[in-house]
Amino acid sequence: MKISLMDLRKQYEEVRGEVEPAVKEIFESQNFILGKYGSDLEEHIAAYCGVPYAIGMNSGTDALFLALRALDIKKGDEVITTPFTFIATVEAIINTGARPVFADIDKESYNIDPEKIKRRITKRTKAIMPVHLFGQCAAMEAIMAVARKYGLKVIEDTAQAIGATRNGHKAGSFGTMGAISFYPGKNLGGAGDGGMVVTSNKRLAERLFLLRNHGSTKKAKYTNVLIGVNSRLDNIQAAVLDIKLKRLDSWLDKRIMNAGFFSNELEGLPLVTPVTATGNKHTFHLYMIATEKRDALAEHLAVKGVDARVYYPIPMHLQPALKFLGYKKGDFPCVEEVAGKLLAIPVHEGLTDEEKTYIVEAIKEFF
Repeated sequence: MKISLMDLRKQYEEVRGEVEPAVKEIFESQNFILGKYGSDLEEHIAAYCGVPYAIGMNSGTDALFLALRALDIKKGDEVITTPFTFIATVEAIINTGARPVFADIDKESYNIDPEKIKRRITKRTKAIMPVHLFGQCAAMEAIMAVARKYGLKVIEDTAQAIGATRNGHKAGSFGTMGAISFYPGKNLGGAGDGGMVVTSNKRLAERLFLLRNHGSTKKAKYTNVLIGVNSRLDNIQAAVLDIKLKRLDSWLDKRIMNAGFFSNELEGLPLVTPVTATGNKHTFHLYMIATEKRDALAEHLAVKGVDARVYYPIPMHLQPALKFLGYKKGDFPCVEEVAGKLLAIPVHEGLTDEEKTYIVEAIKEFF
């Protein structure tokens, strides 16, 4: 049996009947950029996340970068974030000229530890960028309390966590802004790259609409009021995403159900299953198990046809490209410990009961 970590073909079969006519209409109209589909998606994502404004971008990375730009983060500034993330989080900070400053994680949730954020604040700190890793919100109430105390902005990296909630509030709605990724493998993924910034701040929303479109408005096409970039979400991506958005909550429910099955069935084995923090709705972009025998288990599952993958084995502070930041091994012991243990197993909404049972039996066979 072959079981993929994600099965986008099954997902496409579910939406094919709506996607293909929408794409055909876009080609027939030849209206590819900043059209009705894009504005409709922005309206629907804003409502879904519980905020007034959403601004489409051409990637989740640009969403992070332009959120920082909107806050005028620049050279000499510092932004505190987690070393346990995909490099896009850090790239966005560096590409503004600012310096990423890392704070260690909580070993249960794998998200940044608010208490450790406090120790990293200096007079140059301008913002905090928590990452809602693997589909679970960081401890946002505590993070926002730190931000208020020190006068800092908060940009939520919501790339992996659209639909996740904490105490009833959606990921992306806590901070100054939230950045979403629509990369195809995300829980809400397009047919290519895409991203969005959500916010409750009208001034920042207006600035982001300018920044994504060369600093100009549609009404004054050749009047550039600031230096922006070309980061517009195209209509084809918007159409696909809007169709999928209608199904997102049902897909997330299936992921949560599958995660519950695995946690129950794997109980008692020498591994740690994901912990959902009190008050959180974990959407399981990835279902991560932790074991000292991670690499051997991954090899065993590969032989059995199960697509299990290692994510972020080298924390950001140990990445060769980031040597200039001056960190060394041992600086962040919590992240270094978990980075050597975590393995993602399939949890996607398309899994059958037979496939789930097969995965469990394969893991039990290994141990």
